[in-house]
This record gives sequence, C-alpha cells and structure tokens, in this order.
Amino acid sequence: MRSDRIKEGPSRTPHRALLKALGLTDAEIRRPFIAVVNSKSDYIPGHMNLDKIAEAVKAGIRNAGGVPFEFNTIGVCDGLAMNHEGMRYSLCSRELICDSIEVMLTAHPLDGIVFIPNCDKIVPGMLMAAARLNLPSIFVSGGPMLSGRAAGKRIGYVEGFEAVGAYTSGRITAQELLEFEEASCPTCGSCSGMYTANSMNCLTEAIGMALPGNGTIPAVTSARIRLAKAAGERIMELLRDNLRPSRILTRKNFENALAADMALGCSSNTVLHLLAVSHTAGVPITLDDIHQMGLKVPQLCKLNPASDVFIEDLNACGGIQAVLKELSRAGLIHEDVQTVSGLQSDRMSAAKPADGTVIHTIEAPIRPDGGIAILKGNLAPDGAVVKQGAVAPEMMKHTGPARVFDCEEDASAAILGGQIHPGDVVVIRYEGPKGGPGMREMLAPTANLAGVGLDRQVALLTDGRFSGATRGAAIGHISPEAAEGGLIALVQEGDTIEIDIPARTVTLAVPEAELARRRAGFVPPEKELSGYLKRYAAMVTSGSTGGVFRD
Repeated sequence: MRSDRIKEGPSRTPHRALLKALGLTDAEIRRPFIAVVNSKSDYIPGHMNLDKIAEAVKAGIRNAGGVPFEFNTIGVCDGLAMNHEGMRYSLCSRELICDSIEVMLTAHPLDGIVFIPNCDKIVPGMLMAAARLNLPSIFVSGGPMLSGRAAGKRIGYVEGFEAVGAYTSGRITAQELLEFEEASCPTCGSCSGMYTANSMNCLTEAIGMALPGNGTIPAVTSARIRLAKAAGERIMELLRDNLRPSRILTRKNFENALAADMALGCSSNTVLHLLAVSHTAGVPITLDDIHQMGLKVPQLCKLNPASDVFIEDLNACGGIQAVLKELSRAGLIHEDVQTVSGLQSDRMSAAKPADGTVIHTIEAPIRPDGGIAILKGNLAPDGAVVKQGAVAPEMMKHTGPARVFDCEEDASAAILGGQIHPGDVVVIRYEGPKGGPGMREMLAPTANLAGVGLDRQVALLTDGRFSGATRGAAIGHISPEAAEGGLIALVQEGDTIEIDIPARTVTLAVPEAELARRRAGFVPPEKELSGYLKRYAAMVTSGSTGGVFRD
C-alpha cells in the first residue's frame, strides 16, 4: 500500500508516533488509509451539507475496513463572486485546488481518495487532481438545490438575477424583487438548474468517476447521504481491484461525457473544464472534437435556465443514467467502458426509459443537434462557445451593430441605463483568461438583458465566459482573446457583426484593409497586477485550450 511509506518498518517509528498522537490504534494503522477531500466552507450554500456528506463517506470507509483522513480545499461561490473583482479568482481557483490536493496527498501518501465537491471550479479541479495523482478515486457531490417559487412560478437562481433588471426597468416592484430574493435559493445544494456546478456533477457521473445518482439526487434527501456512504464503501473495492482514474478517464469515457453534455444542454463552462481535465489526463480533447459531437448528438433535455424543468425533475425521471440509456439506443454511448461501479452497460441497464417530456426520446428530440455549439469565423478563428439550447429561435441568426465595452461593469451599466437597443450586439472584451485576467463569468449582463426584456433581441459576445445560468444569444470564449491581439480587440462601435449559430459562424463584417489599418495601430492596454492574478496571467493559455497553464 502507498501508505506503507509512512507506517512500515523500524525507520517509520516517528511517523507511527504521530499517527498514534491522532488516536489511531495499531489495528487502524495496519488498514488502508483513505483521503476524504472535502470542499466544505461556511461561504457556499452548495457546501452547507458537506459535513454530513463527509461523515457518511467516512462511515462507509470504516464499514469496509479503511481509515479515513479528511482535509479541505478552497472553493469560490460563483454567485457571491459574481459581477465584481472576486470573479477574477473563480476560474483561477481550479488550478489552485488541483495543486493543493497534489501537495497534500504527496506529502501524506494515502491509498485512495474520495472527492466531495459541489460548485463550479471545484469539480474540475478535483477531477484534474484525480487524473494527476492516479490513485483509486471516487466522487460524491453534495447534490443539487431544490427549485423555489415566486411570482406564481417555479424559479431558480438565475431568475433572481433577472429580477434585478426587471426591477430597474420598472417591470416589478421592490416587494416583488424581495420575493425573488427569498425564494430563488430555498435549500442547501448547488443551484437548482443546469448551471455549471450541476453540469459538472452530472458529467462526473457520465464519465464514470461517480456512482449513479451523483449528478441529480437532491442535496436535502436521505438518498444523498446513502449515496455518500456507498461511495465510502466503494472506494475500498476500487483499492482492492487497483482500479485507477487512468482506466476510467479514457477517450471513450470522455466521449460519453461529451455526448451527455450535448444531450443535457449543459453549461458552456463544461467546454473549458472537459478540455482541462482531458489535458491533465493525457487524453487530449479539442474544440473540433466537441464540435463534431455537437453535430451528431441530439439535445434530449431542456432544463432551467432554458425552461422551468429543474435537476430534481431530471432525477425523478431516472437522472443521468436514463439519459445515457436513451442515447445508447442510437449508438451514441460507449457501453463497454469501465466506471467506478462496473461497466457502463451494467449501470444503464437498471435505468428508467426516457419519459418523453423531461427526457425526450431519440425519435423526438428537442433539437437534432447538441445543446452546445462551437462557432468559428474571422472574429473567433480559434473558436467560441454558445449554449445554443438556451437561445431563442429568433436569435439563432442575428446581424447588428456592435456596442463595445472593455469590461463587464461598463456593459452592465449601459444595459441597466437603457443605452442598449433591440438589434444591438454587445461586445465585452479584455475579460479573457489573460486579459481579465481570470476569464470572468458574466451572469449579470445576460440576466440584465433578460430582465429588461431584450434577451430575444440583443446578442452578447465576449472573450470572457458565461454562467451556466445564462440564457440568450450569449457567445463566449472568443479566441484569440483581445489581450492576445485577437480580432475582438479591433471591433469598433457600430461595426456590423453577423452571428449564424446553425452555420456555426461569428463574423466581423469589416473589410480586411480596414482591419489591417486598425491592427497596425493596436496596443493592448496594460493592467497593474499583483499576487496570484499576476502569476496566473503569465501562465494561462487560451479559452480554446481550456485555460490550462502552459507546460
């Protein structure tokens, strides 16, 4: 066992003394040591229950004959970090989470790992750590939040953001705004729609690194506690069988995750994170791979923010395994792949058939292609990403004048100030991985457009990124970014921008001679940076490569 490095032989007498100082008995020291990596903090509603999840995991480990050791990672709540300087640190935290786990589990050699994430960058950061360390590993998240109710309808977190725009434009009262505030996040858990946290928890299940139910069983249910206990027990079997992430994070399983991504209509952030995890795992996935998957896999589910269907509804209809089972009817899932609980074919066999409403059938999909589309064109030669499953039909093709802003705050002020008009294309630049730095997630401007009633009339483009809670013609990850001299840096107020999502193109309709003139005089603005952001900006790569660090 790997933990023998700190407990076997006379030379490890001092090490055993420290273990006994923790209260371990000789019998416990002889057993396998299992890390329980918990992202619990007091900041995040999605983490409010992670102490209970961890205790259940540890009980499962002990049930199966192991000794658990828990430690915590950092974690950013994207909602609390949204629309201010703190959002620059959200994507940045992914690499810190991965690095810190490597540090802890190399300094303290244990035998296996149970990861407990919930929310945004934490899930991919832990997946990257699992790939890097390649120890027997399993994931169990804290589970999704339940939906709320306000204004006579079911709501999620995004409706709270949209209510701000509605209030600012006089469409709702202060009392109605308060109703959204009190109802949009009614329980603990990762926010209730198919936002980034739930997207990544669902894809962790689809890729085979978590037990069935990981992505969808609500946080407040006893079933979530039982799942955590089962994960604790299961890690001991993975250790016995020496089943490591390298046998699960394979090309075929990444393709299963991408197929699920397209069928579920997940967050556009999943593109960043799957690229990063695949890079760490040594199984390179490219934007072209994601583009091809999007062309052949139909969208079967349309969840909030694109509809009033929530994760709890998906769970009631069979969850991720039911979606994979339906995709497998069309040969879109690799069934002969290894997961943390047997072959994928075995996991799907017990799943419910598609109900036809929450999970559409292959014969009657929501759309014939996937929920995410990769766009290219002169404005994004290296690629851009849109959650097309949340775009109104009338905005799938759009041509309009550019309204140019060099930061998110200025764009939000213009939207709420009535300066954006039907037909416009809002451009927000210098928000990319390097230029931001940190590639801020922009739920506020997109939600403000919806709140003032312009989400079906105005498009938004950025070299930054969008929350999974975003809906509308919001095109992000434009690469190369402005700070790297991408064409988005040369867009001027009033330029015509042409968006054709079905054709997968985004084009700046300006003559090449004029662009050459602008390019000759281009000097990117410099930002005064310090601390981690300065190091991050120097090391980070493009959004088109997942925003990983340079090798």
